[in-house]
Amino acid sequence: MPENKKEEKASDKERKEDAEEVTPEDEGREQKERLMRLAAEFDNYKKRVAKEIEGSREVGKASLASKLLPVLDEFQLAMENIDMKTEQGKGMAIVLSNFIDILKKDGLREIENDGTYDPYKHEVLMTKDSEEKEGKIIAVVRKGYTWKDIMLRPASVIVSGGKEGTEETGTKE
Repeated sequence: MPENKKEEKASDKERKEDAEEVTPEDEGREQKERLMRLAAEFDNYKKRVAKEIEGSREVGKASLASKLLPVLDEFQLAMENIDMKTEQGKGMAIVLSNFIDILKKDGLREIENDGTYDPYKHEVLMTKDSEEKEGKIIAVVRKGYTWKDIMLRPASVIVSGGKEGTEETGTKE
């Protein structure tokens, strides 16, 4: 143990000598470097918080858009069953067009239906025998939507189960 105490005293002396050799210029440089690091950390913090706030805004907008989807569905259904030659039909078409344009401008996107079932974009309501290749979308029952990169609702589809005579007919869960 006496050797450890000697080593501690020797290292204390070295520290004191090193501390004495620090010039005011060196100390000023160190302070400047610390200040620069602190400023960079604060700048990164501000950027991170701004990104989190923007993400929260988008989630909020997506939530509102999700709640408006049933209204959009009903509006589109009404438009399919109205006489477009009347003034009321033309007026409703303009209102629906404006409603869709506003939602699309902020980030609403209809899920594209390229004919092939994608479990990330489509919800299978039923499989049906057909001449189409198995897994091909036969009909879209309800449109699906995304808000930028956030899935609001998958498209509800009817998918081909293959040629007639196959046993896989009915609903899938």
